[in-house]
Amino acid sequence: MPCMSSGPDPRHDRPIFILGCPRSGTTLLQLMLHSHPRVAIPVETKFLLPAYTARCEFGDLGVRENRRALAEWITADRSTKFHTLGLDAAEVADEIVAGPPTLGSAIGVVFRAYARRFGKPRWGDKRPSYYRHVGALLRMFPDAQFVHLVRDGRDCVASLLEMPWYDQDVHHAICIWREAVDRGRRLAERLGSDTYYELQYERLVADPADELTRLCGFLGEEFDPAMTNPGGVAKKAVSPRKKWHGRTKDAITTARVGSWAQRLDSWQISLAEAAFGERLAEYGYEPSGLPKPSASQLTRFAKVSTHRRMAQSKDALRERWKQRHEPNPVECLLAPETTPAPTP
Repeated sequence: MPCMSSGPDPRHDRPIFILGCPRSGTTLLQLMLHSHPRVAIPVETKFLLPAYTARCEFGDLGVRENRRALAEWITADRSTKFHTLGLDAAEVADEIVAGPPTLGSAIGVVFRAYARRFGKPRWGDKRPSYYRHVGALLRMFPDAQFVHLVRDGRDCVASLLEMPWYDQDVHHAICIWREAVDRGRRLAERLGSDTYYELQYERLVADPADELTRLCGFLGEEFDPAMTNPGGVAKKAVSPRKKWHGRTKDAITTARVGSWAQRLDSWQISLAEAAFGERLAEYGYEPSGLPKPSASQLTRFAKVSTHRRMAQSKDALRERWKQRHEPNPVECLLAPETTPAPTP
């Protein structure tokens, strides 16, 4: 599976990255795409961004021992979730060591092996926070395609506040949605319609076949009806421990659309709508009609938003420093391979 476009064939083998605000339906979309006969996208992994962040620590990947250390970290460290991919760790590690000496190549080997397991030529990955790291992903996979799923920000905020793993308050949740939407707008302008695609959760669940047909057109793939019934895939792929993904195992429904009205307090709705500004209306989401939030609530939100921007600016400075000191190029250099047969 190549890291670069495979030529005149309209069915590309470009990597696919799903992103968006957390709780916007990215897991459902991942399962839909994984149901496609040519595309393999695993449940959320935890090694791509950490490996990129730590790339200087692994040293010169031209040195075989350093590639081995990277390979063993990806395949053996429990934090990477590699074990959820159903792959032979030793075989994948050996393939990484034998591959090109770049970080993108090492990561590409893992996802290529996952796609090979299902006899599919194309791989992808899903992580909501990828909206903040598209630059890094493009450095590793210059021909990647990005699919941004947008959902009513009030539903995303309500859902985030209910998650057992979410440890911040409503102000941060509101910021996350606004940041994801704003980044998406900038990405659309910078990347263009061949690389960046945006769709809305509400339309996806209301008419899956139509929305997925459009998405497949962007990806250069033929629509497959199996994509509209991802529940069978979900029952195998989604851990029963992740109860917050339980609905992905059922039939697609619009039941949760607009449920923010019952799940958020009035002041939370007012604050979210004030912070989102015209963004909601631009996506066709109707306002609640509630009074504006108090000045003290707006001040508190402004402080949180400013703090987040400062932290992100510091992260950007650290990233620029790392790019000046990274020991190797990071671009994936894997050569194309023939379409594999499924692993028994």
